[in-house]
Amino acid sequence: MAGVVEFTTDDGAVVSVEAVEEQRPGSRLVARGGTVQAAHTFEGALEGVRSAAESALRVFRDGALRPDGVEIEFGVRLAAETGAIIAKGTAEGHLVVRLTWSPSAAPEAGPGPSA
Repeated sequence: MAGVVEFTTDDGAVVSVEAVEEQRPGSRLVARGGTVQAAHTFEGALEGVRSAAESALRVFRDGALRPDGVEIEFGVRLAAETGAIIAKGTAEGHLVVRLTWSPSAAPEAGPGPSA
């Protein structure tokens, strides 16, 4: 286990998470009792993931497919210095995309009005 990283939220709450190991030369983070204080706020750490989600949604909503619903799932890992990392499933980043379409709401064509 890589230890625990404490992220502070913008409103001052502390979020403790199991951290991923980072092999960064010159790291200045100091562990206190197995806990490391994160270099970013919790919201700041997730900002890159939010931006990635917005970009992915634009790609799927603005394309020719025009789905009624888009669901995007990121596997996210949190690290003390780098913040949020889109986690790998195998050798690639983890991303699941589900597109949905609803049946047409147009009324079915039936016999015309009777005279």
